[in-house]
Amino acid sequence: MEEDNKEFKILNRNIEQISIYYGFFLIIWGITISFVSDSKSFTSFIPSYLGLIILILSFLSTKFISKKKLLMHLVALFGLITMLGGFDLIRVIVKGNIFGNFWADLSKLMMLITGSIFVYLCFMSFKFVRQIKYK
Repeated sequence: MEEDNKEFKILNRNIEQISIYYGFFLIIWGITISFVSDSKSFTSFIPSYLGLIILILSFLSTKFISKKKLLMHLVALFGLITMLGGFDLIRVIVKGNIFGNFWADLSKLMMLITGSIFVYLCFMSFKFVRQIKYK
C-alpha cells in the first residue's frame, strides 16, 4: 500500500479505481460461474449484481466529486454485503456439505475472501482520509 500526500493508493491505484476493478471482477465472475455451472438460478448471478452496483457507484464517485464521500461509503457498504454473502459458506460447513454444490460454494468462498479484502482496503482508505483531514 502506497500513500502519497493527498490520496490513499494501492498498487498505484486510488480506492475508486480499485472499486471499479472489483466491480468488473464480480460481474465477470458471476457471469462466468453461471455459464460454467450451467446454472438456471438467478442466485448464481448475485456476485454480478453486487459488482454492477459497486461499479456504478464507484464510477459516479469519479464524476461527482462533491458526492464522492457518500458514494464511496455506499460502495463500502456493498463490499460489506458481498463479504457477508460469503459467510453463508459457514452454514454449508456446519451442515457438513462443503462443496456439495461446488460452484455455489466456490462463489461464496470468493465473496468472503475478496469482500473481506475489499472492505479492509475501504476502511484503510477512509482512515487515511481522516488522518489527512485532521493533520
